[in-house]
This record gives sequence, structure tokens and C-alpha cells, in this order.
Amino acid sequence: MNQAPIGPDGLQAAMRRALALARLGPAYGPNPRVGCVLLDSDGGTVAEGYHRGAGTPHAEAAALADARSRGVDPRGTTAVVTLEPCAHHGRTGPCADALIEAGVAAVHVAVGDPNPVATGGATRLRDAGIPVSVGLLADDGEELLRPWLHAVRSGRPYVTLKLATSLDGRVAAVDGTSRWITGDRARAHAHTVRAQVDAIAVGSGTALVDDPSLTARRADGSLFEHQPLRVVLGRREVPDDARLRGPGGPLLHLPTHDLDAALRELGGREVRQLLVEGGPTLATALLAADLVDELHAYVAPVLLGVGATAVGDLGVTTIGEAARFATGDVTRLGDDVLLVARRLKPAEAQPPQDQPSADNTAADNTAADNTAAEQTAAHSAQDGRPGRRTQEEI
Repeated sequence: MNQAPIGPDGLQAAMRRALALARLGPAYGPNPRVGCVLLDSDGGTVAEGYHRGAGTPHAEAAALADARSRGVDPRGTTAVVTLEPCAHHGRTGPCADALIEAGVAAVHVAVGDPNPVATGGATRLRDAGIPVSVGLLADDGEELLRPWLHAVRSGRPYVTLKLATSLDGRVAAVDGTSRWITGDRARAHAHTVRAQVDAIAVGSGTALVDDPSLTARRADGSLFEHQPLRVVLGRREVPDDARLRGPGGPLLHLPTHDLDAALRELGGREVRQLLVEGGPTLATALLAADLVDELHAYVAPVLLGVGATAVGDLGVTTIGEAARFATGDVTRLGDDVLLVARRLKPAEAQPPQDQPSADNTAADNTAADNTAAEQTAAHSAQDGRPGRRTQEEI
């Protein structure tokens, strides 16, 4: 077969459309978000489809079905797909085989499939004489699939740590009160995030002290259709009358302090995205173990001065050891601000090289003098004494 003579601009436009279609699919679930567009020889769109969730037709099959429903024979069309067509039998048949049987003339892919179970579609298509290119708008494809790709490549979920703090980094006042640091819009936004992840986790101390429900709720209090798996990490038991056992997602208790093992257990259960809303103890442990991939920091224009801090001792003794993140998005939510930041790889996390001035050095010394008092408040919060509050409700 000969590849349809479609120029690069037309192919890029089709891939952008395929990416937009993919975003219509659910962010949660074991399967990736995938979109597919079928083009005729002139580069015109004749059909399109996207994956609507586990158990539904994959994007390629949906696009082929869309073509046939329109009375269009897909033979000779060019398929533009955000992810390499799969080559395995799951709940549905291999997408590579479906494209071969349909007689498509060429396939253009954004990202190759790293899943060892499903990969090989490009090879199967090429063996059938169908040209395949991989890498069309690859950066956009990687961004769309970032959590899923991370989970498949690493064997553990993509971990998002949520923090809700005052301007001075406090999560509660000195008497332990924390409702509400942030406003209605920030809290509503946090619930929409819950509705888009596979699981939400807290430590067993938070489960006992704060009795959170960990449900994804609308502004009127009703539950979203999708409720994440509720995960409790730690050895203390969850009481029989805990709200975690009430309406909402299933409850999973992992009685361990080995966070890496716990995350791999969740990865084995096909949890791709994990939202962590525990208190300072769990946040600190995950950050210290370099297991946080993304931060969601909801910051309110409030000053508390003293009280529990969002994060405890990370073992950082000099600025060069700081855990560094790159700012992704900054969104205003009423009076509050949401900062989304992603963990930098070690090679990317190079601190500024400017030499400190005398004024900076003095400020550093003053900050060092205050460290002991701040750590005392943080440790008190972590131990479950007054000041320890969850991030469950922000």
C-alpha cells in the first residue's frame, strides 16, 4: 500500500484533534486516554473516536465504527493515533489487527506504547505492509499520558501530594483548628481532582484523628459518579464505625510503613494516579523518599505565624539539597491560589549559583535560630497531638 500524500501541517492538525478527543476520556482507570482520527487521501477527516474507559472499544475501533456508521469505507485512509495501537487480546481485540483488517494505508502515532503486554502494534502493522511513523507531536502526547506512562514505566502510581496552607506554610493554627484555611472554590476544585484519580491516600493517624470520608463531592454534597479507592497507609486499624467505611469508594488498608512497597502494591492493582491528602507525617515521608511526582499547593492569603507546618524535616541542611519542583500551572480560585508543580529530575534541579549577600547570610542565621521551634511544632503535629490536621477537607 502507498501512504496517503498528506502534508505535515495536515497531520499535525489531525494529531491535535486526536489529542483533544483523548482528553474526553476518563483520566482515571487502568487504560490510557487515546484518540484517533481517520483521514482521506486529501487530508480531510472522515471519522474519529476515543477510548471511553475500561471495557469500551479502543480509540481505533471507535474511529473505524464511526466511519462505517457514516457509510465510509476506511480502506485507504490514514489513521492518526495518540498512542501506538495495541497488539494484545484484552477485553477487546488488538487495535493493530483491526486497522490491518480495515485496510488503512498508513498510521501516524504520537507515543510508542511502553506496556510490555500491549506493545508491538507498530511492528505488526509494518509486517502487514502498512507504513507507521512514531513521534508526531510526541511532547504533547507525553504530556497527555504523563501519569499513565509513569505508572507503566515505573510500576508505581503517579503520586500527587495535595497541600493546603497559609501564606507562611501552616496547615493549622496553634490550637489545631484548620477549617477553613482555603475558601469554597479551592475546596470545590480539590474535589474535582479527587473525581479524576484512581485512589486517594491518608496515613492511619489521620484516619483515626480526623475520621475523613475521602469522597469526591459536588458543591451540593452529592457524590461524583466516580469515587476513588480509599487507601490507608500504616499499621493502626481503621475503626469499624469510621467514615472511610461509609458511602464512597472501596477501602484498602495497607498496614505498612514501607512506602515504596505500598506504592508498588497499588501499581499491581492498576492504580495509575494516587492523590495523597494525609497530614505532615505522610507528606514528609513521601517527599523525603522522593516519591512525590506532583504537588498541588492550595495557598490562602492568611498568616498564622505559628502552628503545624505542611512538611516536617526532610534532612535538608543546605540549599543545594532542597527538593526542587518546576511550576506547571498557577490558577486563582477566589482569593486562593493553586500552584501545580512537578518534581525535577536530579540533573534539572540545579539551584541558582548567585553568592549570598551579607544581608542574606544574616537572614539565614535568623532562620536557623527559628528552626528548632518550628520543628517542635511540626513534630507535635506529626505525633497526633494538638496541631495535627489532615488535608482531607482543605
